[in-house]
Amino acid sequence: MATGKRGLITAALTVVCAVTVLAAPGTAFAAPATPEPTPSATATRPTPATNKELQAVQQRLDELYHDAAVATDAYNAAEEKAEQQSAQLVALAKKIVAGRERLAELKDRMGAAAAAQYRTGGLPPEAQLALSDDPSEFLDGTGRIRQGERATKNLLAEVTRTQQDLEQYAKDASAQWKKLEANRKAKAAARQKIKKRITEAEALQKQLEKEEKERLARLEREAAQQAQTAWLDTGVLDGSTAGASEQGKKAVRFAAAQQGKPYIWGAEGPDSFDCSGLTSQAWASAGRAIPRTSQQQWAQLPHVDVEDMRPGDLIIYFDDASHVAMYIGDGLIVHAPRPGRTVTVAGAGSMPILGVVRPDA
Repeated sequence: MATGKRGLITAALTVVCAVTVLAAPGTAFAAPATPEPTPSATATRPTPATNKELQAVQQRLDELYHDAAVATDAYNAAEEKAEQQSAQLVALAKKIVAGRERLAELKDRMGAAAAAQYRTGGLPPEAQLALSDDPSEFLDGTGRIRQGERATKNLLAEVTRTQQDLEQYAKDASAQWKKLEANRKAKAAARQKIKKRITEAEALQKQLEKEEKERLARLEREAAQQAQTAWLDTGVLDGSTAGASEQGKKAVRFAAAQQGKPYIWGAEGPDSFDCSGLTSQAWASAGRAIPRTSQQQWAQLPHVDVEDMRPGDLIIYFDDASHVAMYIGDGLIVHAPRPGRTVTVAGAGSMPILGVVRPDA
């Protein structure tokens, strides 16, 4: 059993087929459910993983959850686009319906004009006018003929425009539908990747003994504290006295009040959140709409220097902007960390900072 477990840790160190190795016979951390009759309990106990081996497991977990975070951003972006495209499709459908109704009305008017001409024996207005013996009727009729000609031309032009509009609306709707279908496929692919990565991470964690899980958690806390201390030691916050705006205060109060609620990918509250779901809803509660995903928040919101950040600003993490948290002052953030965790307060420097954005700049 000790040999099998050492093989598992080696696999975690090399980050190759972690779940496959974990599922293979003889590689589980835990002892068999039914102990073998001859060896003693002491002899069959698995060898505890070393700190180095647990750090390798933590590294693999970080990679899996990071991949899940990236996929979550892709899912959220596709979801948002799909909602926008669905709304545009509905608007186009309404235009098509209105256009068809207008075209039917115009055709009815044209039919009425044709019926009126039939009742006069098919003679054009000019011929009817020429047959009139009344000079005043002749003069009045001339004006009416000109008005009628203009009305007919306008009617025909409007029919043409309406038909052209309907054709364009149909083309736009077809293109929009294709985009919607593409986004649905992207969303489904992102959902599948999220579930796969989370399942792998959970399977890896299940192989740990209770003592190893506790030690792994302790090592994680120590690493975060060391990163926070090193960040503060740079003096990045020395002399920082910037206070939150009124909207920023509201956003901070909302985010802080969500502590203890679970992280669920794709969630925007009220009972659970993902990282950007928390920050976007916090600012929405303060009366300011911001982009849904951490990558969009990084790309679209005004940037500020880390040295100048104030409570309510959003800190974007990792080179790919795959995580976001809200700065609450004193070097601290509130954020929804990852699956299996809850909204919590942490050190702002406990993760690699990409930059800072300000929703109410």
